[in-house]
Amino acid sequence: MTSASVAVHDPAFESLLAFWAEAGVDAMLLDAPVDRLAAGLQALAPAPVSRGPTTRAKAGVLDIPAAVEAARLAAGAAQDLAALEAAVRAFEGCPLSSQGARRAVFARGAAQADVVVVGDPPGPEEDAEGQPFAGRTGRFVDRMLGAAGLGATGLGATSLGDRCLLMGTVFWRPPGDRAPSLDEIAICRPFLDRAIALVQPRLILLLGAAATRAMLGRDEGILELRGRWFEWRDPLAEREIAALPTLSPAFLISHPSAKKRVWSDLLTFQERLDRPDRPG
Repeated sequence: MTSASVAVHDPAFESLLAFWAEAGVDAMLLDAPVDRLAAGLQALAPAPVSRGPTTRAKAGVLDIPAAVEAARLAAGAAQDLAALEAAVRAFEGCPLSSQGARRAVFARGAAQADVVVVGDPPGPEEDAEGQPFAGRTGRFVDRMLGAAGLGATGLGATSLGDRCLLMGTVFWRPPGDRAPSLDEIAICRPFLDRAIALVQPRLILLLGAAATRAMLGRDEGILELRGRWFEWRDPLAEREIAALPTLSPAFLISHPSAKKRVWSDLLTFQERLDRPDRPG
């Protein structure tokens, strides 16, 4: 009896053939055997690491310094707010611009304002309308600034008039309304700095912890920082502008008892604005 005839009448082999036949396997697809274990190990082997420039398209990782530099160059080329807004809308270096936001949300208010107000990133209403501080939050902010004499007609004003320009820390709505990352804020920061340099406001009002951290680099809690004067420095012109942090409108809407703290901060801010030579 040959070895081949033994293999044909091997009970284990016949059982295996019967199992394959019941499973629908009735033909051989390859003439030569394939070592599936070796193929699996090869598939699991790590891909070679590229030593070339890292790009989002190739490696799935954004080159943050390159994106910040691209934003700085694009912002620096803008000679007015209209050109700066166009540069923001055309900019693709921030990951937020391709993560579901409908449009860029740049600014609203006066192009030559006494005050630049920096607040939270865009939410659903800002994303829909294309303006910062929209909807309920926007109406609340307008009333708050108007009551402090920063609006068009003083108490109860719902228009900012020519005193304020409002912006957010980033220009696109983060997915899921999460907080923007430090990298995303850093990429948007050159546009924000350029806007302040173009407007040349007398003072800066920071609404909330995120805006305060983004503009001043402070890690303390907003309750510790609010009501205190700090200096924002123009990274290009080395000009300093006094900045006052206070609580965010979103926090005030959910914690109405904190409004008196913000009212005190706004009175301090208004006094400094009307008397810019007075120490803060």
